[in-house]
Amino acid sequence: MAEALLQLEGVEARYGPVKALHGVSLEVAEGEVVAVLGANGAGKTTTLRAISGTVSRSGGIRFAGKSISRSSPEAAARLGIAHVPEGRGTLSALSVRENLRLGAYVRRDRSDVRDDEERMLVYFPWLEERLDQQAGTLSGGEQQILALARALMLRPRLVLLDEPSLGLAPKVVAEIFRIVGDLNEREGLTVLVVEQNANLALDASSRAYVLEVGRVALAGTSAELRRDESVRRSYLGY
Repeated sequence: MAEALLQLEGVEARYGPVKALHGVSLEVAEGEVVAVLGANGAGKTTTLRAISGTVSRSGGIRFAGKSISRSSPEAAARLGIAHVPEGRGTLSALSVRENLRLGAYVRRDRSDVRDDEERMLVYFPWLEERLDQQAGTLSGGEQQILALARALMLRPRLVLLDEPSLGLAPKVVAEIFRIVGDLNEREGLTVLVVEQNANLALDASSRAYVLEVGRVALAGTSAELRRDESVRRSYLGY
């Protein structure tokens, strides 16, 4: 495996007095797609929040060889970590164009930002005719794709993708994962994806971790986890 871009070592996280992660360790290599599986409440979303700095956490988190254990969400974004949260997180009162440009808010290369806006219209052609439309009037699937496009405007080294299939039609979900796969293959985009649909996640990833009550219960290649009886029984339905 290539050198790790992201490393978590013994990460704990809590919401007030409630501990949600109990020493999670994982790593993601540059150019890799890694999935995090688990039931509701397993700590999947909290793991992504710990990485991006949007939850109180402790333990070791390193990105590109640098500790980010105490970094703010803005500092994480400046390093190239883009977080696409569960529930899309688009700013509904703003236009599609304004949402896209917000994805590049930490960048200083304004002319390149305009070029990337055009690039998003190539990846997602339907956005062009919706640029001035209020984001809140888009369908759920369109908002999820806009959230991904906004994240890509950061020119990220790592995308944290949280439950991209949640509440969406299978056709939309397939399109999201197709785009992510294309970007990974063509541009080497590194992705850590949290997904309850284990079949989908294992198809899209090279390796995966299974969380149970805030701990890593299993880890391995996606092919290995497909063959694991406990994974098949609990998450794959056969």
